[in-house]
Amino acid sequence: MTQIHIEPFAGALGAEVSGIDLRAELSDDLIAEIRDALLTHHVVFFRDQSLDPSSQVDFGKRFGVLEDYPLVAPLPDHPKVIPVIKEPDDVSNFGGGWHTDLIYRPEPPLGTMLYAIEVPSRGGDTLFADGVLAYRALSPRMQAMLSTLSVEYNVRHVSRAVAHRSGSAESSNRPRAGNRSMPSRSDEDVLNTSPVHPLVRTHPESGEQCLYFSREHTINFEGMTPRESEPLLDWLQAHMTQPVFTTRFHWAPGSMAFWDNRCVSHYALNDYPGERRHMHRLTIAGDTPR
Repeated sequence: MTQIHIEPFAGALGAEVSGIDLRAELSDDLIAEIRDALLTHHVVFFRDQSLDPSSQVDFGKRFGVLEDYPLVAPLPDHPKVIPVIKEPDDVSNFGGGWHTDLIYRPEPPLGTMLYAIEVPSRGGDTLFADGVLAYRALSPRMQAMLSTLSVEYNVRHVSRAVAHRSGSAESSNRPRAGNRSMPSRSDEDVLNTSPVHPLVRTHPESGEQCLYFSREHTINFEGMTPRESEPLLDWLQAHMTQPVFTTRFHWAPGSMAFWDNRCVSHYALNDYPGERRHMHRLTIAGDTPR
């Protein structure tokens, strides 16, 4: 029998799950245990795995429906697996800024699974921030005020933010192996959609309230101009990403992180110039934030 061990991770969130081979036929009870760990710790980490795309997909399906990732081509034989690659000569990286995955969709995902194939000799860590803890730290009056706000999102803001960081509008925010030469019709729909989500979200499984926010995808607060929105948007970013609400994961080949996108933001550090980083990611479908 597989005997798993769940050890809380250093930092504000996360747990490491050991004693398990994710390629195995896992029982429903084991999957429920992993899901409970995700709900408790908001991100779970696995090490020393040997996952090919098929086995990663099989494991991901145990937690929900897998969805397509817009604007980036998947692996040719695995339409739900996205290659995340930074080549040695790339300037910017994929996910290089605090964000919440696909928040610019009407129904953002439940979670993301990211698996490491090749990592740099140093650097390339990912930071995670806990929106539940960030919300709890606010005064009751601030909680009440923020609970009245909703935020408008659009993916076009990401490319502008990356270009600003790198100093080039041609910088790559997508894996080179995954770029599409022309946007598809579904991609155009994503680019032209600006959903509105509540700033304070109630987690659909745990019932916890959290700050649900992604600065790089943000247009403005609903009913406010971008200029009026900017000071509070910037303050929220600074508040949510304080070290006291974060943890940091160091990758090795065979590592996988599975985070709850409904309450977690993350940041892929771009501190390994001249080296290659190659990951595979899955996205698990979610529902409309409330």
